[in-house]
Amino acid sequence: MVRWPLAALIAVLLAFSLAAPLTAQTSDPTAAATAQAAPTEINYDAWNALASLAEQTLEDSGAADEVLNSIRAEVVTMRTQFIDAQTAMQGRIDALREQIAALGPVPEEGQTESQEVADRRNELNALLAEREAPMRAADEALTRAERIIRDIDRELRLRQANALMTLGPTPLNPSTWLDAADAVINSVLTLKGEAMNAWQDPAHREEMISDLPLTLGTLALAALLLFRGRHWMETLTMRLLQSTTLLRGRAVAAFFLSLSQLIVPFLGLLLLSTAIKLSRMTGPTILEISDALVPAGMAIFFTRWLSLHIFPIVDDPRLSLNLNAIDRRRARGLALVFGFLSAIETLFTPFIAPQWQPDTAMSALNFPLVVLCALTMLRFSRLLRRHEPRRAIEDGVEVDTSPYFDRMLTLGSRVLMFFGIAAPLLGAAGYMAAALQLTYPAIKSLALIALIMVLHRLITAIYITIVGDDERSARGLVPALAGLLLSMLALAPLALIWGARQTDLVEIWTRFSEGVSLGGARISPASVFWFFIVFAIGFLVTRALQGALGTSVLPKTSMEKGAQKAIISGVGYVGITAAALAAFSVAGIDLSGLAIVAGALSVGVGFGLQAIVSNFVSGIILLIERPVSEGDWIEVGPTQGTVQRISVRSTTIETFDRSKVIVPNADLISGAVTNYTKSSKTGRVVMTVGVAYGTDTRKVERILREIIEAEPLVVLDPAPGIDFLGFGADALDFRIRAILRDVTYKVVVASEVNHKIAARFIEEGIEIPYAQRDIWLRNPEALTQMPPAAKKPVEPEDRPAREFQPEPRMDRDTADSAGISSDESDDIPPEDAR
Repeated sequence: MVRWPLAALIAVLLAFSLAAPLTAQTSDPTAAATAQAAPTEINYDAWNALASLAEQTLEDSGAADEVLNSIRAEVVTMRTQFIDAQTAMQGRIDALREQIAALGPVPEEGQTESQEVADRRNELNALLAEREAPMRAADEALTRAERIIRDIDRELRLRQANALMTLGPTPLNPSTWLDAADAVINSVLTLKGEAMNAWQDPAHREEMISDLPLTLGTLALAALLLFRGRHWMETLTMRLLQSTTLLRGRAVAAFFLSLSQLIVPFLGLLLLSTAIKLSRMTGPTILEISDALVPAGMAIFFTRWLSLHIFPIVDDPRLSLNLNAIDRRRARGLALVFGFLSAIETLFTPFIAPQWQPDTAMSALNFPLVVLCALTMLRFSRLLRRHEPRRAIEDGVEVDTSPYFDRMLTLGSRVLMFFGIAAPLLGAAGYMAAALQLTYPAIKSLALIALIMVLHRLITAIYITIVGDDERSARGLVPALAGLLLSMLALAPLALIWGARQTDLVEIWTRFSEGVSLGGARISPASVFWFFIVFAIGFLVTRALQGALGTSVLPKTSMEKGAQKAIISGVGYVGITAAALAAFSVAGIDLSGLAIVAGALSVGVGFGLQAIVSNFVSGIILLIERPVSEGDWIEVGPTQGTVQRISVRSTTIETFDRSKVIVPNADLISGAVTNYTKSSKTGRVVMTVGVAYGTDTRKVERILREIIEAEPLVVLDPAPGIDFLGFGADALDFRIRAILRDVTYKVVVASEVNHKIAARFIEEGIEIPYAQRDIWLRNPEALTQMPPAAKKPVEPEDRPAREFQPEPRMDRDTADSAGISSDESDDIPPEDAR
């Protein structure tokens, strides 16, 4: 029942292979014309036979997995042909439609067009219909092929899931132990029989004796490389890591030197396998085992190499995994146990030949390996939980340097413990397939994660070697992005480890490669790749042109720096826009197809981006008109300071207290802005001073003029002005007006002038008054009298007739503030109040 699909598949494949030459030799002119019109000729008869066979095989529950995989591969090949045909024919169909559209719209009823145009339109429509027919056939065949592929994948996944949950014999039953012992004895006898048969063959014996020196030399060299070569390479790597002569790049050099710890054992294993074959004492099983020696041995040496990088002998503070020396040594030992278990798994299949053994024997043989793997995973999980998060001081606070890694490590240790507990229980219950699925894939996943960590450390070390500054570079953006990229690349092998089929990954990649359709434009990984390549080239050329203009060309012109920067910014905007357009064109992305999508998005997004667009346009105006330049002293509303940077969206102002204020560009365009240093740095300083009444005003004017004219930054043309403002409430008010060569020193000049005025007035005996208030008490004797005793209230009927007169209020002259208005009472100095 399983053989007929395979025979039918072979027949269909033969018919499919013979159909192409027969089709090519046809003498029908119509077929020849069709072959010329179509880019690829598809034999739909062979396809229909293959599709029917696939559908019948899917209905047969006894069909083998190999048959389904073979049929699936052929269907995938046909699907590729359908897609290629669609792509080729779609271009020709689009060209015909453009030609028809170029003839203009079809005339309405009552309208006519020239006979030549009508004939040409009919000819193009007929050709379009002729070319759309194979297009529709390819579409239908492609739909059917995709459905068949999905059905086959679903059937194979269902079988895989059922196999995991199949209940088999329990290995705790003693009867299974006898079957396991028989399987081992038979395997040993098989090896012995193959060796004896080879020895009894005179030809093999003579070849073995003649090649004996070569065989022994190969074995000796293999033993030397396996037992001593790795140790030599480890010692050399440790010496390089501890060397002080090579500081920068030492970690990178040590990593590449440590690869010799894998290369040397690999050569030793190859020599060992070659020596076994040279002995001529082999058979089919011995040859399979000798071939499996290389991957089995490399599993041991690879885990040893990984453990030395993840759990080094010397403490490395740059590692995220923080364990003490004893725990690291134990972890290296457990990693070596994992390597030996992986090696046993690799040699187990050719030695036992599970396809010829009963289920009872395989259950009893696999269970001890599952228990060993589970115990090792449990101990390794307990070891990982001893990790101490590394701490660092940031802004005076102790923080965790890698919180995400610590959380993932905790989660991974718990998952590993769960596998270590669940696998033996499932195996003991008879679910041996599920138990094996939780053990060996977990070990391989640990090796893959360790390899990702080692590669990430290598990339970080290379980046530190190039950039320098270990601490900052190790926490930079490049190592973080490298870790993210490595994690994404590890998803595919991780899926294969846990049972995903290669065909599943190929199918996912095919879907991904086809891309998605957005607004009539198809975006695929290839188009995205070329888009970034072309855009990166255009961006680099634009930056290089900006650098040349800013350092070589524009500084030699008479333009001001603000205009130069405006030109450089404009070149940057134009260059980046041109690079983006070129990238879209090279990537094959039709922007006209995205116009509808962009128009629809702009309606909704425009309302939320009004302020951003306004600031962007204002930034362009600032860069062109240059009302404000970097370094100007401006005042915008309550903000006053120096312009530090003008970007497209906002302007950065540094205030005089060294704080940064981000002002939107729209405020600089729509609001009032005071620019103190726009045309020049000259500006005016204004100061006021008061002197006591009775002072000679001419003398005060002369003194103030001498002081202000003596300042180095004061401009004498126009001359400073000394104004007698008038008679103030407490002093005679004077004002000093002077022009400074650099208005940025306005506060400094004012402070210095005030110092000189105070010192000169003391020398000249001129008094600078302060506010004074005279308090006049009209009845001071009221302050010394005690308050009168409270009188008995008069009953209403005893009140005199003057009750209708307003009650007398307390004389305000009796208060302490008599003679002072309410608005002046707050200005009394503490000395006068007493």
